[in-house]
Amino acid sequence: MSTSTSKPQTLRADLQLIANWIKPHSRVLDLGCGDGALLHWLQQYKQVKAYGVDFDVNNVVRCVAAGVNVIQGDLEAGLAEFQDGRFDYVILSQTLQAMRNTEQILKEMFRVGDEAIVTFPNFGYWENRWQILQGHMPVSDTIPYQWYDTPNIHLCMLRDFEALCRQNGLYIVEREVMNGTKPVRFLPNLRGSLAFYRIARIH
Repeated sequence: MSTSTSKPQTLRADLQLIANWIKPHSRVLDLGCGDGALLHWLQQYKQVKAYGVDFDVNNVVRCVAAGVNVIQGDLEAGLAEFQDGRFDYVILSQTLQAMRNTEQILKEMFRVGDEAIVTFPNFGYWENRWQILQGHMPVSDTIPYQWYDTPNIHLCMLRDFEALCRQNGLYIVEREVMNGTKPVRFLPNLRGSLAFYRIARIH
């Protein structure tokens, strides 16, 4: 395992933002973990105890090859294999918009974890609005599918997600919005293509 003095490998910009929010030596669950790149980095450079869940068997194989603990599973079926309060952070990165039961997955995330990190494509991004004005469903880097083959069924904007958090007794610890690799501070709902939220329960 790499030490803290070794130069960290480069992560994709959105994954690096998530990694920056996670404290060393914490317990992390990544839902829809893909090839495990984020968890592998966190294991190496923040010494976290990492677990992933992904439906795609090819991603599971890649995670195992990278030394990441992973199980193959359908998030829609819940997280029954994990006990209450097992994790410090539960990550759902660019997957929320493809969930059929959005509120249920949020509840499950907070059953098994203390905090959640959720990222999703911002449907309010100006390029998406422009394509709609031209008479087309948006296709972009963060929404890369045609309308007829997209897995995305619950696209939303920043205020939509923030309202959902309030309705479910959650508060926003931190929010960041990005366009490509750049953070967006001014008019984020119009100028940002990808939203990042770190959220916790209201006690």
